[in-house]
Amino acid sequence: MKNENYIPALSYDWLTPFYDPVVRFTTREKVFKKALVSEAKIKTGHRVLDLACGTGTLTILIKNAQPQATVIGIDGDSKILEIARAKAKDSGVQIGFDEGMSFDLPYEDESFDRVVSSLFFHHLTRDDKLKTLREVYRVLKPRSEFHVADWGLPADAFMKLSSRFIQFLDGFGTTADSFGGLLPKFMSTTGFTSVEEPLAFNTLFGTIRLHKALKT
Repeated sequence: MKNENYIPALSYDWLTPFYDPVVRFTTREKVFKKALVSEAKIKTGHRVLDLACGTGTLTILIKNAQPQATVIGIDGDSKILEIARAKAKDSGVQIGFDEGMSFDLPYEDESFDRVVSSLFFHHLTRDDKLKTLREVYRVLKPRSEFHVADWGLPADAFMKLSSRFIQFLDGFGTTADSFGGLLPKFMSTTGFTSVEEPLAFNTLFGTIRLHKALKT
């Protein structure tokens, strides 16, 4: 069940069919998602959760990169999951897609080797960001990793100006923490260690930063 603060992928349900082309042409999607998968170093036999998988682009990319991994996508939007399932079927890959909320994951403790997420955390209120990070920590196995790509602290004045569009679209209240560069701090305060930022990418609408963190 969606909560009252739930925000669809492009903020409005009627924009969902346009999500893939918008992300593809404005975020350097192929570049940053390929980098995210590379950083995750997914191995044969790993169980991988794509948190807030959206239309499944990243989920499918993970499965194609490591066919011997078990890959699951979860999202709170039933409409966007229909798109993800259709794309996975067309791609000929076996992926499980579940409907659920990030701050109440329907999985057992220590059940994943990797959790990845793309362009999601900026949608969440601060309280839900922290709840979600605690859930990610809970479902990860010891010595396993969380990898996330999201809008972050703008790299320069131009990136700060261009990021205003995302803040307007997705809400200044929920996006403030992300554009303020606070996500790594939130990771640390919810138990993660070895929090790093391996890469960053400037895009049409701001700076996307990749973060990695370890559950010890």
